[in-house]
Amino acid sequence: MSDEEWERFLRESVTGAADAPVEPSARARAVERRLRERPGQPEGWRTYTPAPRRRRTGWYVAGSVAAAALLAVALFPQEVVGWFGGDDGGQAGGTVAAETERPREAPGAEPALRATLAEPFRGSPAARWADGAAGITVPKAKATGWMDAAQVERALRRSKQFMVAAGLDTRVLRGERPTRAIALLNPHQKDVQRYLRTALSSKAPTPKTDPLLLFSRFRPEQARQAGDVVKTRGRLTYREGKRGAVEVTADVTFVYPVAPAAGDGGRDAEVVRTIVRREVVMSWDDPAKVVTEPGTASLVSYALDMTNGGCSGPTGFFEPPFGTAGEQRADADRRVDPYDRSKPVDVSGGTASRGDDCATATRS
Repeated sequence: MSDEEWERFLRESVTGAADAPVEPSARARAVERRLRERPGQPEGWRTYTPAPRRRRTGWYVAGSVAAAALLAVALFPQEVVGWFGGDDGGQAGGTVAAETERPREAPGAEPALRATLAEPFRGSPAARWADGAAGITVPKAKATGWMDAAQVERALRRSKQFMVAAGLDTRVLRGERPTRAIALLNPHQKDVQRYLRTALSSKAPTPKTDPLLLFSRFRPEQARQAGDVVKTRGRLTYREGKRGAVEVTADVTFVYPVAPAAGDGGRDAEVVRTIVRREVVMSWDDPAKVVTEPGTASLVSYALDMTNGGCSGPTGFFEPPFGTAGEQRADADRRVDPYDRSKPVDVSGGTASRGDDCATATRS
């Protein structure tokens, strides 16, 4: 209270004014004095600010979430079922996390649902795999051997490009020459160039000159792709190789849904999944120590494991077992899971073998 107001208070108290203010109590005067000593515009001692009504706010939020959930159920019922553990063949579970290391076990069992043209991956673990090149994981690059980190990153990128060009290029899948993939291979590596010439020109390839060891190919007159998606899962790893080279290993599984080329494309059309796992080791050599060309790699090794690709001798093309062809004799004592990536590629037999000793796949 200012001095002027205090004097007016004394005068009005003496005269007995009806609207004279009540003299503040000693406690009020003490509080007022403390507030005067503080800077700023303090809140009055008789003012009151109510606390937030958290329960009511929470009720509004819950109501909004409930409304959004009801709307989602109405618009996307199948997807919402997947959120709570429902199963429609793996389609609603979302894409699994990228593979960054060798898994410890095979994917879990899926419902035995028949693949269709509309849902070619139904009933398969591949339903939750990434599409095409997105399923091939590339690790972080760091200086290795003769390369700095940036050079290693380029080597990894080109290694992935090779796997994509060899296993996903639609022209190669139709049986055309894998030009893009070949362009990434060292033209001075004589044994590999000899293999390529023989494999891609011979009408009767041998197990050692089969082009399927590196490239995925179907006969257009026998099979056609069911849809435009190939599912993949795999990863690249690298280490220092011989003579300081950067040795990149690609371990990738490709799942190709195909239908008979002569089919009518109706909803009951037969769909077979050809499952191919490849392990390719590429050496990105130091040009000061190995004769090579910039941007190309030498092949160290390559291996193939496949299911539903044919059990006869090599023809240079995958031959999906449509109709009665699927009843070919297989070795019932050797059963393999083509989706099991917890073990190395089987180079001694298994689904990769041709002839009368094809193993039996536990699922496709």
